Amino acid sequence: MIVRILIIVAVLIAGVLILAATKHNIVQIRRSIDIAASPEKIFALINDFHNWSRWAPQDREDPTLKRTYSGAASGEGAISNWVGAGSTGRGQMSITESVPPTSISITVDWEKPFAAHNLNEFTLEPHGATTKVIWTMRGTNVYVMKVMSIFMNMDRFMGRHFETGLANLKAAAENN
Repeated sequence: MIVRILIIVAVLIAGVLILAATKHNIVQIRRSIDIAASPEKIFALINDFHNWSRWAPQDREDPTLKRTYSGAASGEGAISNWVGAGSTGRGQMSITESVPPTSISITVDWEKPFAAHNLNEFTLEPHGATTKVIWTMRGTNVYVMKVMSIFMNMDRFMGRHFETGLANLKAAAENN
């Protein structure tokens, strides 16, 4: 009886691992928000890593997070390294393209909790007195995330991070 149960468990685990291996290698998350502020004001909050503590979820939620800065002060060539506890992990962000006040591209290279590489793009579209901010992330769908996606909706799970960040960005831009 125990042998039968062990065989069933092993087959189930193998099935999950095989199914995970068939998942896409790229993950994409996209969220947007309308902010009652000019593109220039919002752009400055994103384009300078020194301002991220005012709105980025990981900067606000992890009291252990430490950032260091190098390269340009802001815009293309600006670099921020971070280290924190838990899922904050460790890695580096670099602004690779900065087109004031409409778009910013940032490469993000995670070292911990697992190695991953992605591209975050912020697009700012003025609409009268508001600006639509679109945050898109495309990157490596690492194997552990593929396994997790079998049991949870990764767009919804990871999307919360982007929704929180955009809500924080809205508050920072509108309250100053």
